[in-house]
Amino acid sequence: MSQVKFLLDESEIPTHWYNVVSDMPRPPAPALGPDGAPIGPDALAAIFPPSLIEQEVSRERWIEIPEPVREIYRLWRPSPLYRALRLEEALGTPAKIYYKYEGVSPAGSHKPNTAVAQAYFNRRAGIRRLTTETGAGQWGSALAMAGRMFGIEIRVFMVRVSYEQKPFRRSMMQTWGAEVIASPSTRTNSGRAVLADHPDSPGSLGIAISEAVEEAGSRKDTNYALGSVLNHVLLHQTVIGLEAKKQFEKAGDYPDVVIACCGGGSNFGGTAFPFFADKAAGRVVRLVAVEPDSCPTLTRGHYAYDSGDSAGLTPLMLMYTLGRSFIPPAIHAGGLRYHGDSPLVSQLHHDGLVEAIAVPQRATFEAGLTFARAEGIIPAPEANHAIRAALDEALKCRQTGERKTIFFTLSGHGHFDMAAYDRYLRGELKDSPYPEEAIQAALADLPKVARPS
Repeated sequence: MSQVKFLLDESEIPTHWYNVVSDMPRPPAPALGPDGAPIGPDALAAIFPPSLIEQEVSRERWIEIPEPVREIYRLWRPSPLYRALRLEEALGTPAKIYYKYEGVSPAGSHKPNTAVAQAYFNRRAGIRRLTTETGAGQWGSALAMAGRMFGIEIRVFMVRVSYEQKPFRRSMMQTWGAEVIASPSTRTNSGRAVLADHPDSPGSLGIAISEAVEEAGSRKDTNYALGSVLNHVLLHQTVIGLEAKKQFEKAGDYPDVVIACCGGGSNFGGTAFPFFADKAAGRVVRLVAVEPDSCPTLTRGHYAYDSGDSAGLTPLMLMYTLGRSFIPPAIHAGGLRYHGDSPLVSQLHHDGLVEAIAVPQRATFEAGLTFARAEGIIPAPEANHAIRAALDEALKCRQTGERKTIFFTLSGHGHFDMAAYDRYLRGELKDSPYPEEAIQAALADLPKVARPS
């Protein structure tokens, strides 16, 4: 009988995070200030603690995980790697399918991997208050939990459409003591500006980031925490891929293709970057980022300098972007509704070292149901994007007879997303590919700065 679960002991939790910058062919492009000139680490000191700024700009291959962080990781790490035998049978594929399940964390997703680290480093720097944004609520929930563990007050600006669609994630944050505000709000200048032009705005991650950054920058007692995009966030998430590589050793296998959903890039980077280290050393492995076709940043965006938020309060980053004024349709995968992408993921994609595909909403829920009915776990809408791509790879193998090994990260469970599944089952969910003219209109507002060749 084939083994289903591949488990690691708590002693095998990684002791260091992996920094992909050490293996990139070119160093990352610098962040720029509003004048187009490169900025130094000091420009981030108003909203981040020194230790996270050091991680953001580090080129060291390995960065030690502090023991207090590893101690909390032990609540759910190492997360299990599963062989999806029942799914393989249901698909009739000769491919082998594995998935790493991050829904075992207390917050139900991969987000605590960085939330705990960020809360620790802020608390060590004497910070007692953090602001942040959240889309679907996974990140806000994770930071609310981590803030409670380290005695830090948390204020979360939650994208309005998700605030209304996902009330129980809001309840989770409040259970852990966080204050949750629908964004755009009247609490900040950037929120009020959006509401003045668009009173019924569904919000976006870019708008929520503007509100959180604005508040953090205006209060000396407050720092800002980001759930994706930045280098240090993706660094913390590499515990996913590092554990997975050890688990594949136990399984006596190695993936031909590594798949993860991608909004800002933390789940994809955390999964794929440790395997990129092997790719950089000459091993053949495909790394595939999957995004919604309603928010097609990597697949239809422009590689340019842009602000990470809607109001232009953050430094300019070289990344794939749909333009900071981009507001995507109100799809249920709220964690993927972001106009930009991680500069590290963007550069690797621009250099042809990682792949990207976009998939429609209905097809992702179809994949989620197929997975749930075979494997028992109901996935989050974000994770359904990775499942869709994995299923398509497996179905290709059914046609060709190839015995590929397919690996994806199931980034979180969908227990608080059942209203979306209800809508799908009633035939009410729609696909909403974003029109090209709207993308071009948003891109027209990109900052007029040159990017490196």
